[in-house]
Amino acid sequence: MPGPVAIAVAVVTFVVMEPITYLLHRYVMHGFGLPWHRSHHRPRHGALERNDLYPVVIASATIVAMALGTLVPALHLLVPIGIGMTAYGATYLFVHDGYIHRRLPGLSARWPVFERLARAHAVHHRFGEEPYGMLFPIIPARLRDRAPRDLAVSRSGTKN
Repeated sequence: MPGPVAIAVAVVTFVVMEPITYLLHRYVMHGFGLPWHRSHHRPRHGALERNDLYPVVIASATIVAMALGTLVPALHLLVPIGIGMTAYGATYLFVHDGYIHRRLPGLSARWPVFERLARAHAVHHRFGEEPYGMLFPIIPARLRDRAPRDLAVSRSGTKN
């Protein structure tokens, strides 16, 4: 596969992952998958929570897809799709688990570029509904008006 095509497919996949993540979060994690996700909305005890099974499942499916794309020539597009998904997953890990919830060691600074994302996520934890997106969250006006201006996720690992 030509390099520019593979790069374009990976970039498009990265961008498309945000609405896919929104839908998964809204309809799976806050739907039939709530038994796993509920652990993320409660105080954490230890380094892991049941919600951590979601990235394990998604990463496993991505690995299988990339392997198929490598082994079966007709499925070659699965490789750059997997690269785009992996890049999104790494970004999500850094922003959500690292920056917002402080689950990655060494991240103690507060960066203004990520504070809007942290505040949007804190609104999600406070009200248990929108916004479900991570990198481009949209807080509905009705929640924006209810949320205190200084709303932030606790650094102690407890959830608002």
